[in-house]
Amino acid sequence: MKFNPAVTSSRRKNRKAHFTAHSEARRKLMSANLSKELQARHGVRSMPIRKDDEVMITRGFYKAREGKIVACFRKKFVVHIERITREKVNGAQVPVGIQPSNLVITKLKLDKDRKAKLEAKSKKEKSSDVTMSNVD
Repeated sequence: MKFNPAVTSSRRKNRKAHFTAHSEARRKLMSANLSKELQARHGVRSMPIRKDDEVMITRGFYKAREGKIVACFRKKFVVHIERITREKVNGAQVPVGIQPSNLVITKLKLDKDRKAKLEAKSKKEKSSDVTMSNVD
């Protein structure tokens, strides 16, 4: 059921919005869940992914492999992880693009901006928990 008349539920329009999104919107789209330990510590479920985060792959051919993110390609909606490569026909090693939705962040690279974002997000999630607990 549609709750907000200002937001479309059309598949075509949602796909267009997704694939023509600007870089800052893609940053948010490229989010991954935090591991259970990080969720408990920070009180946040997911975060946008960035270059030096350590992640574990949860889906696909490379499932259960861990590594550090080497590059984020917002244009292609993929990240490259160290030691996750495949061999081309000519013998060259190329990194494999992995979608962030198939990852779990196991260690965050924290700088002051990201710490502030984590704190703000955890306050927001705690306040939403309180408001939802009052609903019958």
